[in-house]
Amino acid sequence: MGKIKRGDRVQVLTGKDRGKQGKVLKRFTKDGKLVVEGVNMVKRHTRPSQSNQQGGIISKEAPIEVSNVATVCGSCDKPTRIGIRYDDKGAKIRVCRKCGADLE
Repeated sequence: MGKIKRGDRVQVLTGKDRGKQGKVLKRFTKDGKLVVEGVNMVKRHTRPSQSNQQGGIISKEAPIEVSNVATVCGSCDKPTRIGIRYDDKGAKIRVCRKCGADLE
């Protein structure tokens, strides 16, 4: 869970949205879930409120299990596992396990 960060591009490996890619919007570390942009869309019936004057049915992203996604490497553009290496100052750098490139 700690290797995937908010803003990473991930690809869904299993489920109804298999193969879709999106950006991580939120992380729920205690539950081990992520909210990914445009993935696992659900319909919510909402009442009229101050923010939503009309109410009605809205679509929004629901959380998805972390084990069902993989980070997409920017250079090789494939889903990959993430490795860790340390630079000369001792800071952690996330690394693509397929091509060895650094992940931002």
